[in-house]
Amino acid sequence: MTNITIVWMALPFFIGFVIYLLPKLDRFLALGIAVVSTNYALAIFIEKSPLNIQLLDNFGVTLIIDRLSGFFIITNALVTLAVIFYCWSSEKTAFFYMQIVILHGSVNGIFICADFMSVYVALEVIGIAAFLLVAYPRTDRAIWVGLRYLFVSNTAMLFYLVGAVIVYKAHHSFYFAGLRGSPPEAIALIFLGLLSKGGIFVSGLWLPLTHSESQSPVSAMLSGVVVKAGVFPLVRCALMLEEIDPIVRFFGVSTALLGVGYAVFEKDTKRMLAFHTISQLGFVLAAPVVAGFYALTHGLVKSALFLIAGVLPSRNFKELHHQPIDSQIWVALVIASFSISGFPLLSGFGAKVLTSKNLLPWQVVGMNIAAVGTAISFAKFIFLPHQKNEEKIKVKLGFWWAMTVLLGGLIVANAVYYEAYTLKNIIKPLVSIAIGWLAYLLIFKKLAIKFPRVVEEFDHLIGFMSFMLILLFWIVWTQSGFSI
Repeated sequence: MTNITIVWMALPFFIGFVIYLLPKLDRFLALGIAVVSTNYALAIFIEKSPLNIQLLDNFGVTLIIDRLSGFFIITNALVTLAVIFYCWSSEKTAFFYMQIVILHGSVNGIFICADFMSVYVALEVIGIAAFLLVAYPRTDRAIWVGLRYLFVSNTAMLFYLVGAVIVYKAHHSFYFAGLRGSPPEAIALIFLGLLSKGGIFVSGLWLPLTHSESQSPVSAMLSGVVVKAGVFPLVRCALMLEEIDPIVRFFGVSTALLGVGYAVFEKDTKRMLAFHTISQLGFVLAAPVVAGFYALTHGLVKSALFLIAGVLPSRNFKELHHQPIDSQIWVALVIASFSISGFPLLSGFGAKVLTSKNLLPWQVVGMNIAAVGTAISFAKFIFLPHQKNEEKIKVKLGFWWAMTVLLGGLIVANAVYYEAYTLKNIIKPLVSIAIGWLAYLLIFKKLAIKFPRVVEEFDHLIGFMSFMLILLFWIVWTQSGFSI
């Protein structure tokens, strides 16, 4: 399995450059990489026992491949597969598919790395590939949004790198376990970098503009898998070190509430989905022990929703109420919205039940509020007018292949936690959904509140990093078990 893992890690980068040399095979080669990753993830679940790989001693690479990795890897594989299908009949060039494959391989690397230096290298490659995809249309707007993302990302990674060096100085190793016994500033700096890359709490306010202004397939990749590259190391550290767990859980609840607070009032479809990505990342962090399953469910749902948003007649919810969407597209939209709201028969139900069972008492109220807010947010999609389109539907076949992969994945993944189907577990999500729908129809549908976007301006994004660094240092300082 060790040799297979090394080949699997290297293959996307090799194929990425082959695509540029053989552009006529770009789609098929990219598709092949996604299929290989799917099979590798399934092999992880079959293997069951974790695999630990140590390369080049303390200076080198530490890999851990287990069920947690498997959930994140199969998420990356299925989302990439769906995006390739979605773009199959488009005019995307070999350069686009090359970046998709390199991004896919770099994200996979994060999901098995357990040392800070390997994570740093992978995150930097992810940042460059994501920038090139965001800026792919080559318009002034796209280039500016991409450069904004790249600058924020690189600034965050400078903080992260300093923290990683301090950990190495303390333990002569970059291994994640080195956080125990490291100075508080090291932990604060590393977490600042990861929280910023992952779009967590106020460090993630770069995310709405970047995800909403990108092309739909790029938005699907960003929200479905790329932001999880910053979240995964946090989850891994929380599972390895009990001192880290309460910090990660705190940011999980805070992020879930912040994201949904913006999402319920947002009138733009893609911005609403982007803010809700922030909120759902909070759910992933709120219960680290079951983060893999929730990440799979969220990745499939959010990718599907961004791809659907790309074929809607408008991004404005108000306009969509006067432009009925095609019934077939509406059905796909409703299935995805039901899943993320926690409706039974879809994996979102099992993920929410499993997460709620692993919350600490102090988290319950906040996460229940976030769950109701989720139902309110997606009621905006569910209650859109729709009708059968008598004319020829202008949606390409690749769109439906993508929906088959993503929505089919939600149905199949429902079997991961079939124990969730008890009467008590079914009633609670349905009550939350009902409260959310009533709140939307009676209150939020009539409100016209618009939050100022000043907090998303470039200079404020950098300022929030300073605030987060102080907050993180204070939190770590007050936690027992860390040397000073």
